Amino acid sequence: MPIRFGPLLAAALIIVGLAGCATRPPASNPEAVAEFEANNDPLEPWNRGIYAVNEAVDTVLLRPVAVAYRTLVPPPVREGVRNALGNLRAPTIFMNDLLQGEMDRAGRTGARFLINSTLGLGGLIDVAQWQFGIAGHGEDFGQTLAVWGVGEGPFLFLPLLGPSNPRDLLGFGVDAVASPWFWFGQGEVVEILRRVRTGLTVIDTRERVLDVLDQVNATSLDPYSTLRSAYRQRRAAEIRHTGPAAPEAAGGTGFGAGLGVSVPALVPRLGSDSATPQQPQR
Repeated sequence: MPIRFGPLLAAALIIVGLAGCATRPPASNPEAVAEFEANNDPLEPWNRGIYAVNEAVDTVLLRPVAVAYRTLVPPPVREGVRNALGNLRAPTIFMNDLLQGEMDRAGRTGARFLINSTLGLGGLIDVAQWQFGIAGHGEDFGQTLAVWGVGEGPFLFLPLLGPSNPRDLLGFGVDAVASPWFWFGQGEVVEILRRVRTGLTVIDTRERVLDVLDQVNATSLDPYSTLRSAYRQRRAAEIRHTGPAAPEAAGGTGFGAGLGVSVPALVPRLGSDSATPQQPQR
C-alpha cells in the first residue's frame, strides 16, 4: 500500500518556507508593542499575502461551489452528509479524548460512533443525539498538544487551509496520519472514496460558513484581523472545553467536526481585532 505522507510533508514545507516577518515596534512605543504581542502575528506580511491568495481562490471557486451546493442540494441531504463526515472523524476524536485523559468524553465519542455507524446508517443520521441524548464534540491533536503544555507559536495563515499556528498545523498532520481511514484499504476505489470525502468536507465546511464569512467581508474594516482574532478565541475555548467563542468561520487546521449539524451562532466578539487566549484550564 502506498504511504500517503502528503499532510505531514505539506506541513513541513510550509513551516520551513515561512518568511517575511513583521517589524517589531520600538520599545519607546509600549502601546504598539503590546498590540504586536497580543496579535501574536510576527509573520503578518506573509500571512496577509496568503490570505489574499485564498480570498481569490474562494471568490472564483469555493464560494460559488458552496452556493450551488446550498441551492441545489436539499437540507436533509446536506444534513446527512454533514453527519456522515462527523462520524468519520469519530476515531480521531476518540484518540484525542484518550490522550487528554478525558475518559467520559471518550466513552461518549465511542458510543456515538457505534450507534450512528449502525442505527444511523453509517452515520447519515445522528441517532445518538436524537434518540439517546449523547451530544457530540470536536477534538484534535492540536488541542491535545495544548493540554500537554505545548505553546501555540506564531499565528499562521496557510494556503487553502486558512488560519492556524505551528501547534495546530502539526496536530493536523498527526490527525491525518493517525486516522484509521488513512491506512484502511487500498486500490483505486478506496483512493476515489478518500478524494470524495475530502471534496465533500471542503464543500460542506464552506457552505456552513457562507453567511458568516459574507457578513465578515461586508462589515469588517479588516477581515484578516477579524478572522485572526476569531480563530484564536475559538481555539482557546475549544481547548478549555467551554464551547465555541467564535463561529466556524474561524476554522482552519484546528477543526474537529463531530457535532452533527449544529453550527455556532455569530457572536459580537468576532469583530474584535486582537485576542489573547487564556491558558487551558482543565
